[in-house]
Amino acid sequence: MSQGPRITSTDRLSATLVFSLIAHGVLALGIGFSIDDPAPVVPTLDVILVQTHSNEAPDKADFLAQANQSGGGESEDAKRPSEMQPAPAPNPAPGLAPAPLEAGAPKPRENAREAMLASVAPSTQQVDNQQVVAAPSMPLPTSRDMIERSLEMARLAASVERREQQYAKRPKRKFVSANTKEYAYAAYLRAWQARVERIGNLNYPDEARRRGLVGQLVMTVAVRRDGSVEGITLVQPSGIAVLDEAAQRTVRLAEPFGPLPDTGDGTDILHITRTWHYLPGATMQSR
Repeated sequence: MSQGPRITSTDRLSATLVFSLIAHGVLALGIGFSIDDPAPVVPTLDVILVQTHSNEAPDKADFLAQANQSGGGESEDAKRPSEMQPAPAPNPAPGLAPAPLEAGAPKPRENAREAMLASVAPSTQQVDNQQVVAAPSMPLPTSRDMIERSLEMARLAASVERREQQYAKRPKRKFVSANTKEYAYAAYLRAWQARVERIGNLNYPDEARRRGLVGQLVMTVAVRRDGSVEGITLVQPSGIAVLDEAAQRTVRLAEPFGPLPDTGDGTDILHITRTWHYLPGATMQSR
C-alpha cells in the first residue's frame, strides 16, 4: 500500500509566505475588484410621417411629425396617428410561382453509351410523338384601355386623399349628461336646461294636454360651437309619438343656443344627453 506525498514544515512555510505576499500586495498597491456601471441610455427622437397636413399648427402637439396636423375624433386620449389603409397581410396559403425555378447545379445523370453518328439523312416518315401545345395568346391592351385605367387609378387616389383629409378634419366632440360633474360646462348646462324647459312649456302639445298624456324619454342633442344644433338622437323613446315629436320640436324652436364656453379642450361639438319628463298638469321638465 503506497503512501501519499508527505507535506513538510518547509512546504507549509513556503505556502504561508506566498499568501502573505499576495495579501500585502493587495493592500499596498490597492488592487481590488469592481463592477462597471451600465451604459447610459441614449435618448431617442420619435418622428411620425403623416400623409395629411393642416394649415394651422395645433396649440399643444402630442407627437412630432414632418408636417402640422390638427386631429379630431371622439377620444379624449392622444393616440398615435396611423394610416386608414392596412398594410398588405401575408397570404396564409402558398402561392404558385409564375415560372418553375431550376436548380443551380446540373442534375446528376447516368453514364450513357456514346451515340453513333449516322451519315444517312433522316427519314421523312419519322413522327414526333410529343404534341406541341400552343400557348394562348393574350391580347395587348389598347391605348384607350390604358387611358381608362390611368383615369380610374387617379380617381381612386383622389378619393383616398379626400377621405384622409376629412378624417383629419373631424370635429372634436364632448359628451355630457345630467350625471357629468364638470365645472367648465355647469353654467352652460343650467342655461341650456332653462331655455328648453321655457320653450317646451310655452309650446306644450295640445293633444298631450287634452288627452292627459304623461311619459319620459331620453334624447341627445349635438350643439355646435356657435350654438346651432347639428343633430338630435332619440336614445330611449317614450312610446308615445306625440311626446317624442314634441321634444324634438322644442329643441328646434329653442335653437340657436348660446355659444360653447371656451374651456381650452378644443371641443367643436357638445353632445348633451338629458331625460325629458312630461308630467301631469301639462308640465315639461328636462333632467
